[in-house]
Amino acid sequence: MACVKFSFFLFLSSLFLHASIAEIICEDLPKDVCAFSISSSGKRCLLETAVEKDGNVEYQCRTSEVVVERMAEYIETDECVRACGVDRNSIGISSDSLLEPQFTAKLCAPACYQKCPNIVDLYFNLAAGEGVFLPDLCYAQRTNPRRTMFELLSSGAAAGPVTSEPESLVVEAPASSPL
Repeated sequence: MACVKFSFFLFLSSLFLHASIAEIICEDLPKDVCAFSISSSGKRCLLETAVEKDGNVEYQCRTSEVVVERMAEYIETDECVRACGVDRNSIGISSDSLLEPQFTAKLCAPACYQKCPNIVDLYFNLAAGEGVFLPDLCYAQRTNPRRTMFELLSSGAAAGPVTSEPESLVVEAPASSPL
């Protein structure tokens, strides 16, 4: 009888433990916190639109295939959203905003660049996908914002590698700082 009671106790304990652990599942997030969130599996959440049968457009939070390496279970703070100039209603993940001087200025400002590692990591990787090194872009933005946009537009990301040394193509994202 004691064995049955102990087994029942373990079963109930496991249920309570599972219920108390809050997992972040992108599909369960509300629209207003979806963008710039990271699921428990370490994948980025993104906001998408879907057209219903009646023609109405509905916003849905989905799990992307983009894996964040040093973060999981994270919902971006409103402070970082404001400091970095991002929009929680952004659909998908795109590097287009890097072409906007006002956005780049906010992204590269200390309030964002030094205090919002999730957003900086996202745009670091988006910039790298365009053949641009974000720290260089931020330095150029501080010293000559007009030239920065010209260089980004004419970066020739598809032109191929600049050097033949493979280790120079691997770059580290800025280190995460505790929030």
